[in-house]
Amino acid sequence: MSNAQAFFESQQSKIGGESRTGEWMEVSQERINQFADATDDHQFIHIDVERATKETPFGGTIAHGMLTLSLLVPLSAAISKGDPIPDGVVMGINYGFDKVRFLSPVPAGAKVRLVAQMSNVVLKGTAVDFTQTMTVELEGSDKPAMLAEWITRTVFDS
Repeated sequence: MSNAQAFFESQQSKIGGESRTGEWMEVSQERINQFADATDDHQFIHIDVERATKETPFGGTIAHGMLTLSLLVPLSAAISKGDPIPDGVVMGINYGFDKVRFLSPVPAGAKVRLVAQMSNVVLKGTAVDFTQTMTVELEGSDKPAMLAEWITRTVFDS
């Protein structure tokens, strides 16, 4: 049995199983400004505190939706920190998303955390694709900031 096949079989029982919850992370105005500079998205709702406070229903600036999406990388790394690397892994890659929804704005200074649940595992030759339902929670809110179905691929040696 190949490493990919063995790992695939070991992961199937996790589908729909227990969610993993990470630690809170602050989304600072500085991070929002840096993201605006990196993406050339300088819309006032993100970077102009005074104007966003006066002219929007948000009460101040908010994070870019794409910034919230990009935070899946550090938020998910914190959840999986310490997990053993399976035998024969060559690399892991971002394969894409089946669904992304921005449900609540993330105000500057707010804290977010990730709740991840395995929703599908597929064997693709020498690779295993994982689909996880990623819910970005917003501290103090019953409504999440974002919901995404993220597909990652783990590639094994042949």
